[in-house]
Amino acid sequence: MSATKPGLRERLATSDEFVAVTELVPWRGPVADKAGRAGLAAAHALVDDPRIAAISITDNAGGHAMARPTLLAEEFLARGQDVIVHVACRDRSRNGLLSLAWELERRGVQNVLAVSGDHPVEGFEGLSRPVFDVDSVGLLALYRDLVDGGSNGGSTGASAADPPQPGFYLGCAVSPFKRLEAELVPQYLKLALKVRAGADFVIPQLGYDARAWDELLRWMRRADLRIPALANVYVLSRTVARLFNANRIPGCVVSDELLAVAEREAAAADKGRAFFLDLAARQVAIARGLGFRGVYLAGNLPAADVARVLDTAASYAPDDWRALAREIAYAPKGSFRLFAGDPATGLATDELAPGYARTLTPRARGRARRRASPWYKANRLAHRVVFAPGTPGFRAAGRVYERLERAHLGRPLHVLEQAVKVPLYDCRDCGDCSLPDVAYLCPESQCPKGERNGPCGGSHDGICEVLPRRCVWVRAYERLKPYGEELAMLERQPVIVDNRLRRTSAWANTFLERDHFAKGTP
Repeated sequence: MSATKPGLRERLATSDEFVAVTELVPWRGPVADKAGRAGLAAAHALVDDPRIAAISITDNAGGHAMARPTLLAEEFLARGQDVIVHVACRDRSRNGLLSLAWELERRGVQNVLAVSGDHPVEGFEGLSRPVFDVDSVGLLALYRDLVDGGSNGGSTGASAADPPQPGFYLGCAVSPFKRLEAELVPQYLKLALKVRAGADFVIPQLGYDARAWDELLRWMRRADLRIPALANVYVLSRTVARLFNANRIPGCVVSDELLAVAEREAAAADKGRAFFLDLAARQVAIARGLGFRGVYLAGNLPAADVARVLDTAASYAPDDWRALAREIAYAPKGSFRLFAGDPATGLATDELAPGYARTLTPRARGRARRRASPWYKANRLAHRVVFAPGTPGFRAAGRVYERLERAHLGRPLHVLEQAVKVPLYDCRDCGDCSLPDVAYLCPESQCPKGERNGPCGGSHDGICEVLPRRCVWVRAYERLKPYGEELAMLERQPVIVDNRLRRTSAWANTFLERDHFAKGTP
């Protein structure tokens, strides 16, 4: 058994060390089968590398059923190797997520990467039904400060005299490689919400553009998000580059330009292996120079490849990363930039991009408001007059609903409500309505994951990863921007739906203050 190495939390919280995390994607089938034995043997070789702060174990990545990550985590912890366990909301209700938290604690897992999860792509006797009872923000809120005898979900059996144990060290994801403004800015806003909900560190999704990394770090400083960021680096192959370019793996971006490079290099005798390993090493060097706290080496890399990437990255001189950053600039054509470019470095400055800044002026917003749809304007007016808490209309409606419920006449009014909301909003009768949260678009019917706290990372050019239609959060951003409200769209408590309200009147629950607005979730 190897000696225990310092854990991820310790290395990130108490030192300036540039840490390395490697990813282990579990296999399909039992651990005892050939694939399982080979995967474990390859991963075990990483335990002896002191540079590896943690092995990150995915949770049914890509929507495929795979071996349970908690079993593998316990084995590595027994060998003295810290781990990060991914927890996806796709396959579990909030009760299942809470039970899993206690299991993780019992097995000694401290680090959790909270993700909503990719939509299922398979299942027994057909496609599996996703759960998505909460999203990644709700999961962070659930796991925040969850300790023995903690406040979230009740006691795990510790006595009152026992000292509280450190809670989970919670990670989250963000996608800084979106091409459109209405995709990218909500990603940043959701990251801020995730930090407020409890995230301790962040790992961006995959892309090959140093300026996007730079802009992410600049935005985090601008928003005062003081959590470590680990740059995500994946060693490409021609096959993987084609999959990423075709958007077959949601959230992973390979531009047409980079795909052409990958195709050319893959024609070499080694199928481009040396080039792709060097590309990863250059990314590691850039990440260190930009100020990331570490690197997340994604995919099932053999220990020899991990060592080669880290050794090559370490061989670069301290300032070499600046020239390398100019080389790794494979953003998709027409990509939105939040910050102005710096011609001297090829990266960004702290000033907003001039084109973007012009859209924020009162004159530009005024022109955009005149083009806003009459239907959206009508929704805003109705909310302002009737549905906004504290207004005379809201108080009057509350009195009406109180009388109707005492007279047992709530059901007819619920039928009337559905007659209005189903054709106009495609309402699914959740009873805990988020129309005001999403610019009067229904996240239950128009988002396959039911995301109520901002977009997932899977959209591509504004199109949902599951259905061939525009992401509901892209549409919400575009509706809010003319009114100067887009940057505040997620400045609120996380929305966690109360399922007891399903098939009840959302209007009654709003006016009688039973929904998430009244409770101030979580």
